Amino acid sequence: MAKSNNPDSNAINLIGPGTEITGDLNSNSDVRVDGSLNGNLVTKGKLVIGETGKVKGDIKCKNADISGKIEGKITVAELLSLKPSSLIEGDIVTNRLSIEPGSRFTGNCNMSGNEAEKSTDFRKPQETKQVK
Repeated sequence: MAKSNNPDSNAINLIGPGTEITGDLNSNSDVRVDGSLNGNLVTKGKLVIGETGKVKGDIKCKNADISGKIEGKITVAELLSLKPSSLIEGDIVTNRLSIEPGSRFTGNCNMSGNEAEKSTDFRKPQETKQVK
């Protein structure tokens, strides 16, 4: 049997309480944030931000359950669920949105059909070449 070089898509990446990360995070699998991330987050899987979780940067993911705080734009290809303790300070782009009583967000919300799927590009940003 041939060995696959693909990473395990069932893996869960965890940023635990008390952990602070500065920099961008790119993942092919699910991500849970209970600590703090200062940087952009891109995942092809589901994103869960726990009550103690904080992200300061832009987010792109397939699905998301938010209980913590986000400062930045969040783009979700499928379903974004805002739990009662969630706070988003930035724009939302998603196909479907679930907002529970108590959740808060400040910004614009765009739910125009496939716009979220089109704008959710999971590839890493292209390097720009300088012309001399």
